[in-house]
Amino acid sequence: MPGRVPVLPAARGPISALLFERLVHPPHRFGLLSLPLLSFPARFAGPVLADEDVQLALFVCYELHHRGFEGVDERWEWNPSLLEVREILEARFEEGLARAVSCPPAQRPEHMSQALTDLVAAAVDGPDLPGFLQRQADLAQFREFVVHRSIHHLKGADQCTWAIPRLSGRPKAALVGIQAGRYGGGRVERMHSELFRTTMRRLGMDDSYGAYLDQVPAITLAVSNTMSLFGLHRRHLGALLGHLAAAEMTSSVPNRRYSRGLRRLGAGEAASRFYDEQVRADAVPEQTAAHDMCGGFARQHPTRAGDVLYGAACALTLDRLFAEHVMSRWRRGVSSLREVGAARP
Repeated sequence: MPGRVPVLPAARGPISALLFERLVHPPHRFGLLSLPLLSFPARFAGPVLADEDVQLALFVCYELHHRGFEGVDERWEWNPSLLEVREILEARFEEGLARAVSCPPAQRPEHMSQALTDLVAAAVDGPDLPGFLQRQADLAQFREFVVHRSIHHLKGADQCTWAIPRLSGRPKAALVGIQAGRYGGGRVERMHSELFRTTMRRLGMDDSYGAYLDQVPAITLAVSNTMSLFGLHRRHLGALLGHLAAAEMTSSVPNRRYSRGLRRLGAGEAASRFYDEQVRADAVPEQTAAHDMCGGFARQHPTRAGDVLYGAACALTLDRLFAEHVMSRWRRGVSSLREVGAARP
């Protein structure tokens, strides 16, 4: 059911285990002493973007601002103890992003649109995942890809919508226009999340919200966590806009390839419609996002122009890391998910 509230996923380590054990009880003050692992820097010595325990714990904290979880009291959303834990996890996550993403050089606000174009053009090439899905992937592999993307696509445009009340003037109008397209212009059947559900159903998959959360790896959760981090914090407003702009500027070609891949596999027009609609809808927002939204924001807030480019760089880097994860496993003949065959119905 589209409106179904998901259940808490299985824990992936000591942090998520302790956190989930707390969440199934009524909201209470538990203090950091009951989560001692958070206080040891060595716990975060490895790559945070690939840390299953940290990424899942952070994802669940963020999900309380979306649908929540069955059996978890809604008052946990703003519980001071939980926010304290989330702040520590976010600090480690932001450190991991800063290590993985090269910060672009500062640019003048009036050059923002061109700077974004140059950043996209200069992005480090990764594995050609869209090309593989278009020409070589079998149906099981395409289903795996859809499983990964379901973590984000079933949210629709929600994480970027948090920015609307924080903007004014041309940037706000531009974002509202982009979001209106993603929400189907008021027509449920054209909402991107609903079109994606159709794709999932046509592939014989469970289209309920959060159905595959247990199967996706840390890097998939990190992609979603980055958008939630930027969306929930006003200090990251510029980064959220840059992230969205980079996504708009790089989506047309991959989505066209995904559509062709589904047609090659005989999935039918209905299964491909989500990707076809993405190609059509992104034709105009690409320039709107770069010029009106990001350029307008940089002109209003010149000192935050660098944040916009950093957010765009995060989107491009995480997209590459995700492709590397998926393709490296497929080359070895194993599933890109946490359980072999988890994408199968």
